[in-house]
Amino acid sequence: MMTDSLTAAAKPRTLPGDNGGTIAYHFSPGKSPGVIFLSGFMSDMTGTKAMHLDGFCRARGQAYVRFDYSGHGASSGAFADGTIGRWADDAVRVLDEATEGPQVLVGSSMGGWIMLLTALRRPERIAGLLGLAPAPDFTEDLIEPGLTAEQRATLEDQGFIEMPDCYGGDPYPITRALLEDGRANLVLRRTMGLDMPVRLIHGMKDEDVPWQTSLRTVQMLRSADVEVTLVKDGGHRLSEADDLKRLDATLEALLARIEGGP
Repeated sequence: MMTDSLTAAAKPRTLPGDNGGTIAYHFSPGKSPGVIFLSGFMSDMTGTKAMHLDGFCRARGQAYVRFDYSGHGASSGAFADGTIGRWADDAVRVLDEATEGPQVLVGSSMGGWIMLLTALRRPERIAGLLGLAPAPDFTEDLIEPGLTAEQRATLEDQGFIEMPDCYGGDPYPITRALLEDGRANLVLRRTMGLDMPVRLIHGMKDEDVPWQTSLRTVQMLRSADVEVTLVKDGGHRLSEADDLKRLDATLEALLARIEGGP
């Protein structure tokens, strides 16, 4: 594995993906446990938190990987062809082929769901989990209940609907395949047999994913070493300066816990 530049513009390395595609990633070497960042829905590895953690891990001497799911960022494929299961497959492939030894997964929003699915598939590789406004089961619990009768009919007829982007971007597709696959990958309906330390951070002014989702996640985790930080004025992105400081402190404490320090 070779070191990449810290700049977002550096050319990424690639792994073979499904159907001849590629998964783009950046790797910086360092000590164990490594850290892998799992981005959110329609986000990529050049986002604020992904890049911030790149700097944090380099400064600490920690191995670090950030990557793009298929249909996102520098990876191949169309976003509309993606599903929760496919993106979880991407994460597992990155874990298996781009890293060595124990890893801490840091999942943001949808990445929090992918984080849990990855840990369930490779528990022996995962030393700890850190979720930022985690959104497990969001297709079933947040998107599906809000669909109108007209949207449901359109989904049935053409297989997708266009949803407005609340952050001002172009409308994005929600496909019937995404919802059906999400239903097959739900994690909050039964106890998750995960025993590693888990830390969750959630803003109480999150308008996209209710902070109660983190409390539900706690209830469904078998691990006793679970802590939740609720940020009274925090929104969904958790990318402001104070949010990033909190992220640093939480990850630092989690790594120290794993490493056996104070």
